[in-house]
Amino acid sequence: MHAPIPNRRHAISLPNVLTYARIAAVPALAACLLHVEGDGGRWAAFWLFVGAAITDWLDGYLARRLEQQSNLGRMLDPIADKLIVGAALLLLVHDGTVGGVSIWATIIILCREILVSGLREFLAELNVKVHVTALAKWKTAAQMVALAVLIAGPAGDRILPGISTIGIGLLWLAAVLTLWTGYDYLKAGIRHAMEVEGHGR
Repeated sequence: MHAPIPNRRHAISLPNVLTYARIAAVPALAACLLHVEGDGGRWAAFWLFVGAAITDWLDGYLARRLEQQSNLGRMLDPIADKLIVGAALLLLVHDGTVGGVSIWATIIILCREILVSGLREFLAELNVKVHVTALAKWKTAAQMVALAVLIAGPAGDRILPGISTIGIGLLWLAAVLTLWTGYDYLKAGIRHAMEVEGHGR
C-alpha cells in the first residue's frame, strides 16, 4: 500500500475532484426534487445520484491506480457518502416517496451511519482499523440501488410499473444489513474500549 501523498497539489487530484463533485451533488439533488416539477426533476435527480454512486467507487479506484491516495481524500470520502445518502433519505421522506412504516428503514440507516461515524473516530484514536466486510459492500449496493429507484419514483413507475415497490423492498433489505454490519462495528468498538480500560488499570 502506498503512503498518503503530502503534496498540496493533490488536493486537486482527479480522485479528490470526484469526491468534491459528490459533495456538490447534494444541493443539486435537493434542488431537483424540491424545485423542479414533474418527471424532469425526478430523472435529473436520478442521474445525479447515479453519477454520485459511480464516483464513490471511481475515486477510490483512481486514487489507488494513479497512486494519488491522500489524507484529505480519506477524510472526505466517507463524509461525501453520508451526505448524499442522508440527503436522499430525508428528501424521499419529505416528498412522501417513503412513508408509513418504511420511514423506520430510513431511521435505521441514518442512525447506523451516525453510529459508525462515531465508532470510526473513536477507533482511529486507538489506531484500530475496521476493515470493510463483504456484507457491508452488499449493504451499500442494496442501499444505493434502492435510493436510485426511489428517487426515480413515480417517473420510474410510468416506465416499469411497480418499480418503486421493489425500491422499498431493497430499502428494507439495506436496513436489515445495516443493523447487522452496524452491530459488527459496535462490537469492535466495545471490545477495544474494554481492552484500553483493562490496560489502564
